[in-house]
Amino acid sequence: MKIIVPMAGRGSRLRPHSLTVPKPLIPVAGKPIVHRLVSDIAKVLGEPIDEIAFVLGDPAFFGDDVVASLKELAEGLGAKASIYRQDQPLGTGHAIMCAKDSLDGPAVIAYADTLIRADFDLDKSADSVIWVKQVDQPEAYGVVKLNDNQEIVELVEKPEQFVSDLAVIGIYYFKDVGQLKDELQLVLDNNIINGGEYQINDGIKQMMAKGKKFVPGKVDEWMDCGNKAVTLETNMRMLGFLEKDGEALISNSVQLDNANIIEPCFIGENVVLKDTTVGPYVSIGNNTTVVNSTIKNSLIQTQTKISNTNLDSAMIGNHVVFDGNFEAISIGDYSVLE
Repeated sequence: MKIIVPMAGRGSRLRPHSLTVPKPLIPVAGKPIVHRLVSDIAKVLGEPIDEIAFVLGDPAFFGDDVVASLKELAEGLGAKASIYRQDQPLGTGHAIMCAKDSLDGPAVIAYADTLIRADFDLDKSADSVIWVKQVDQPEAYGVVKLNDNQEIVELVEKPEQFVSDLAVIGIYYFKDVGQLKDELQLVLDNNIINGGEYQINDGIKQMMAKGKKFVPGKVDEWMDCGNKAVTLETNMRMLGFLEKDGEALISNSVQLDNANIIEPCFIGENVVLKDTTVGPYVSIGNNTTVVNSTIKNSLIQTQTKISNTNLDSAMIGNHVVFDGNFEAISIGDYSVLE
């Protein structure tokens, strides 16, 4: 089994946090988004992963440190890491084709801006599984249309009339991903463009037209990391899940001085908390110091110093110095506000 991870986008909706760190590498509940996504997919697949192919953007942004992090992720799962580049933002189908040398055999394709919680068995009688989640406002999503046999017969983007309430979440299984590669090659060769880009859906629709069997797979939880608000919500939900799983979330190296932690929280290595209350639903990265503050429902990265504040629904980057009287702030890396 292979996992293909297109992650070349710049994450503009999550700025300023994605200005210096690619969005898939921003930690949520103590682990980078892409690391958590790939690890969770590998866990629910329940079979050996031979290769993980990552499609990255500009090397000036997705540099050697990113490549090293992704190779470590793949090797930790017993898989080979393959690194590809998408030099132009030409869409989901184009991104997948940038990894065409890895597109053969059974594979999962997963876009690195969502997290899932799931427990499922693959329907290996199908040519493809498209994972979906029931949503309240299907008109805001791409959804699947099912026939009487519960097979997917159509993909509809943001339907004006009700089609179904099963939204496509951006994770796909192909029994032979080479079939998708062949159809996407035709999309590129014939310049089939939707929304100004080459889309994975156009390759999938051509597979459907040739009689390939597509079925829905359902996840228990689908969490977005597209902007600050939903990333904070995802951090909160993930901390709750990890606490129920019994995962250790607070490092033994945390230094507490007249400080209180209200769980669930993730607290990284060598964090100092003084005259401070943290939690619930707070993630704090390694080597951060918090003094004379109250923090809840927030996500704070590494090497940061926070003092004299009361934070709620805040997102603070790496190497920040913040001393101030604001609550729902969003501060990018290397900022100083004193």
